[in-house]
Amino acid sequence: MSNNFFTENLRQSMGMRVFLFLFILLISTLIGILLTAIFVFAGDIGIKIGQGINSIFMFIVPPIVYYYFMRKEQRMQELGFRSLTPPGWLILIGVALMFVSLPVTNQLTTWNEGMSFGKSLTRFEEWIKSLEETAKAATEKMLNVDTVGGLLLNMVVVALIPAIGEEMTFRGVLQQSLTRKMNPHVAILLSAAIFSFIHFQFYGFLPRMFLGVLLGYMFYITGSLWTSILMHFLNNGTAVLLYYLNNKGIINIDVEHFGAMESVWLIVLSAVLTSGLIVWSWRRARSFEVNARLGKS
Repeated sequence: MSNNFFTENLRQSMGMRVFLFLFILLISTLIGILLTAIFVFAGDIGIKIGQGINSIFMFIVPPIVYYYFMRKEQRMQELGFRSLTPPGWLILIGVALMFVSLPVTNQLTTWNEGMSFGKSLTRFEEWIKSLEETAKAATEKMLNVDTVGGLLLNMVVVALIPAIGEEMTFRGVLQQSLTRKMNPHVAILLSAAIFSFIHFQFYGFLPRMFLGVLLGYMFYITGSLWTSILMHFLNNGTAVLLYYLNNKGIINIDVEHFGAMESVWLIVLSAVLTSGLIVWSWRRARSFEVNARLGKS
C-alpha cells in the first residue's frame, strides 16, 4: 500500500518527479565517473571506452531507473521506445531533415561563433573560448583515426551511445514531462534549449538547439524515440565518418562546416524546406490519427 501511495504521489507531483530524476542522474553520473577513472591510464582506446561508459551512466541508466519508479508496466514504451503511430515511412522525413537543414545549421554556427559578450566581459569571453578550444582539440584527437577498428569504436562511443542516451534523457524524459504540462511547441523548444545548454558550449549553442528542435518535433510527430535516435545517430555518425575519410585522404573537406552554403537563397531554401517538412509531417500524422479513430468508431 505504501509503495502504491508513493508511486501515485510521484506521478502527481512535478516537483517530486524532477527531484527524483536529478537525484538518480547525480548518483548514476558519479558512478560513471568512478568507473571512467579506471580507464584513464589505458591509452586512447581506454579513454574512449571510459567515455562510452560515462555516457551510459549519465544518459541511459537514469531514464531507465526513473521510469522503473514511475511505471509498473511497459516502462520502455512509456519512455518512448514505441512503434511509430503514424505511417512508418515518416521516419524517412527525419532522415531527410538532417541533410536538408545543413545550410541553416551552418549559418546558425556562423552567427553563434560571431557573438560577443562585450568589452566589459572580455576576460570571461576569452576564458570561454579557451575552454571550447580545449574541448574541440580533445574531440578532434578522438576522431583522428584512420583504421576500420578506430572508426567502428568511434561510431559506438561518439555516435551510437550518445544518440540513444541523450534521446532517452532529453526527449524520452524531459520533453515528454514538459509536454504533459504545457503547449507541445513550448515543451519542444525548452527541452531543446536545455539539451544544448547541458553540453556547455556557448559558441555551439544555437546550432545544437536547432538540432534539438528537429529531434523534438520528429519525436513528437512520430511518437517514437527510434526516429530521433536515428536522426541523432546520423548527425554524429556523419561527422565520425567524414573525419575518418579525411584522415584516410579519400576526401578533403571542412568537416565542421559540412553542408555550408554561401548563397543566401540556398540558406533560405533550406529553411523553407526544413520547416515545410516538419509542418507536412505534423499534418500527415494528425490526419492519420483522425482516420484511425474514425475507422475504429
